[in-house]
Amino acid sequence: MTADAAARRATLADVARRAEVSTSTASVVFSGKTKVSDATRERVLAAAAALGYAGPDPRAASLRMGRSGIVAVVLEGQLRAAFLDPVTIPMMDGLTDALASLGAGLLLLRDEVDGAHAPALTTAPVDAVVLIGCSGRTRESLEVVRSRGLPVVVIEGDAGEGVPQITLDNREAAAEIARHVQGLGHKRVVAVTLPLNSTAARGPISDDQWNDATVEVSIDRFDGIRDVYPDVPAFAAAGSSIDEGVIAGRALLADPASRPTAVLAQSDLLAAGVIRAAEELGLRVPEDVSVAGFDGIRVDGIGEHVLTTMVQPAFEKGRAAGEQIARMLRDEPSSSLHFTCRFRAGTTTAAPHGR
Repeated sequence: MTADAAARRATLADVARRAEVSTSTASVVFSGKTKVSDATRERVLAAAAALGYAGPDPRAASLRMGRSGIVAVVLEGQLRAAFLDPVTIPMMDGLTDALASLGAGLLLLRDEVDGAHAPALTTAPVDAVVLIGCSGRTRESLEVVRSRGLPVVVIEGDAGEGVPQITLDNREAAAEIARHVQGLGHKRVVAVTLPLNSTAARGPISDDQWNDATVEVSIDRFDGIRDVYPDVPAFAAAGSSIDEGVIAGRALLADPASRPTAVLAQSDLLAAGVIRAAEELGLRVPEDVSVAGFDGIRVDGIGEHVLTTMVQPAFEKGRAAGEQIARMLRDEPSSSLHFTCRFRAGTTTAAPHGR
């Protein structure tokens, strides 16, 4: 190669010339679409290594196919809040892991729309979309995606017929942990839920508020608890965080006359906050109040406690969504996939005091 050629980025033609094969032969070595002899493959790869050639530029392939090489992920609410959630992080890891074979990048979008502007999804140069949840605002995003004819997958939400869904046994799992608490002998039980809708109003939940609920994860997990405790009262948190759990815990545990013996929280972060609130009030967990969570994440700040919870496969959910996107972009059939949680007994639940 000349000095000028060495100074620029090596091309497939440079590799072919050094390996003494045709450019088309070098191309199939990288694409894998046609078999070549082991000796030829080794010669091409050796030439590529010597020239610092990593492979065809995926951007060029995307342009030839009329694609951007970008997959949009629509998250509910503020992006900074989403990435404070320890469930979102492994789910995104799984998604990127599955899309690695496509060389695709991710574009993170909020489901909130500024009334003065069109939603970003309307014009964003993307090849496909992953919707996390399918409530209220994300349903509006779904309509935008459908109008553009883009492949779409929904994680934990019902997007209707024909849209691949990655689902979790939220109702069954919530019922299982409620049965665990019931088996310990608890009768005075309260649920702390995730937000019910886009307003994320905090406080005790009335029947009217349940009628307006649109977040399917919150609804399904509460329905699971009600399958075991039909009349269980509930307190809605404004988000999944330890701070929100502390607020809920203070409200539910402050009055000895109405204090429950067990609290079933819809996330581990909320459960951790309830535990902190209990300890602030001088209550012992689980002797004075049992607390259970949901997710199976690592939670800091609860001392030596091991949280009783339902462990969900967050990474696997994300990877499944990415795999279905990849299949659709390769014009292959896609499908919906269902995942299940597993119960993990911890040290934060026990029989009610005095039983």
